[in-house]
Amino acid sequence: MSQAKRGHKLLTAEIKKKLPALYSQENVKDPIVQVKFFAPYSGWRWFGIEFDGTDQFFGYVQGLDSELGYFSFAELDELTTRLGGFSVPAVERDLSFTPKPLSAIKASLEVGGTG
Repeated sequence: MSQAKRGHKLLTAEIKKKLPALYSQENVKDPIVQVKFFAPYSGWRWFGIEFDGTDQFFGYVQGLDSELGYFSFAELDELTTRLGGFSVPAVERDLSFTPKPLSAIKASLEVGGTG
């Protein structure tokens, strides 16, 4: 998806640098969530904890269920939805998100917050 359609980059070089490598946080009790993506038209949220540097994220996903797992950046970036006869990006990056521990994300979501 081009930056022009979305208005911002879904994943910046700065955020990529902050994301730990895949599997590097396995023994960290409360890892830091570095980035949040969301689908404004469906309510799904993806919280990135680790990244392989190319496509694969590990993080917390809130959709039909809430769970830790892997997700593809390319799939998030390419996903579109129809809105008023136009195809628009279905996933955005939360531009106001600040990194925080996974426990804080989970606690916020349990009380009806947005993470």
